[in-house]
Amino acid sequence: QVQLVESGGGLVQAGGSLRLSCAASGRTFSRYAMGWFRQAPGKERELVAGIRSGGVTYYADSVKGRFTISRDNSKNLVYLQMNSLKPEDTAVYYCAADFSFGTVVAGTSSSMDYWGKGTLVTVSS
Repeated sequence: QVQLVESGGGLVQAGGSLRLSCAASGRTFSRYAMGWFRQAPGKERELVAGIRSGGVTYYADSVKGRFTISRDNSKNLVYLQMNSLKPEDTAVYYCAADFSFGTVVAGTSSSMDYWGKGTLVTVSS
């Protein structure tokens, strides 16, 4: 079992930055691929970024060059650094885990093994 807890959300002006953190329980964290997803009001949950256990990363086109995903396996943490934020980035951001990196980059939220409860990011114009 893996439990995930997100933090770091909040209100920021367009052009600003936020760093989200995801704390994971369990001694097998380093074996999991991790993903950050988001869900805006009235929209489906979508993949933002993913990271393999060894550090290979994947980004949705909408955030490439602005967001950076990273992980610290020694601390069971995953981060999402978000720069140059736009109002359309407003959403609840979720951390998720799966053994398969392929599952993460496929972006099919129903296939992910574990989910956090989310943290709200609001970007004002």
